[in-house]
Amino acid sequence: MKKTIPTLVGFSAILTWSFLALLSTAAGPIPPFQLAAMTFLLGSLVGAASWIFRPQAIRSLRQPWPVWAIGTAGLCIYHCAYFFAIQSAPPVEVSLIAYLWPLLIVVFAAFLPGERLKVHHVVGVVLGLAGAIVVITKGGTIGLANGIMKGHVIALFCAFIWAGYSVLSRRFGQVPTDVVAGYCFITATVAFALHLTLETTVWPQTPTQTGAILILGTVPLGAGFYAWDYGCKHGDIMILGALSYAAPLFSVIVLLLAGFGVFHWSVAIACVLITIGAVIAAKDLLIKPKQEAFPSPAEGEVLITGDAGGVEPSASSS
Repeated sequence: MKKTIPTLVGFSAILTWSFLALLSTAAGPIPPFQLAAMTFLLGSLVGAASWIFRPQAIRSLRQPWPVWAIGTAGLCIYHCAYFFAIQSAPPVEVSLIAYLWPLLIVVFAAFLPGERLKVHHVVGVVLGLAGAIVVITKGGTIGLANGIMKGHVIALFCAFIWAGYSVLSRRFGQVPTDVVAGYCFITATVAFALHLTLETTVWPQTPTQTGAILILGTVPLGAGFYAWDYGCKHGDIMILGALSYAAPLFSVIVLLLAGFGVFHWSVAIACVLITIGAVIAAKDLLIKPKQEAFPSPAEGEVLITGDAGGVEPSASSS
């Protein structure tokens, strides 16, 4: 039970990320780095807004450099690198390679103190990966049509960056989640600099586009990152890794419900694979091991028998 609620909090981040594609589409033709700068600034304000009522929380920004290095790599380097990858290779191939990060989380987490990689973790995450491949490729073949491109290498780098950030966050479990506001602000600043260097500014033209940007920055790229940080630090990180493969499936389902695209059989297959994988990976959380009704007495304890005056020392005390 100790890890159940934090794990569910972490899973809520995955749910919010399912709306990334829909909201990004609704935001209109905003250049990627400009969109990142705007939304991550909003994400930083989500956390900073609470400091009005918790002024002492701002002290959480006083952290040693390793904390800032990991946070900056996780949010800033990952997202900037992903944008470059998408522009340097076919998007589907980039998505497949980048989505190795849940699998890497499960593998890396095995090296954390107190964690143990079990067979059902591996089975669950492999089924999840299979489901993600089916839904991203729409049941098509897998292959690098034009050989290995720069974008493929960057996408693999992204997978290692996000998995490393998620797992290493566990090593800094005592660091308050408020520090994520700082990560978001740094990411917004870097993205803004890249925008000024590489892009032409395009402002949203309709209320729908403006609303999509506001929701994108406050929910998936705001609250979602705070929830993920809390879940990785205090929840079951291996289960979170397996559950992460639900994100591409939910994303496709959200797009279909919103009228973008037509239903394809691959969605149903992916749903089955990812659901079974998630249940298998979360076995320890869903099925609690049975405890002995009458635990063995510790040394020095006494046993109370059903006989009259039946108080006798335990065998271990002799």
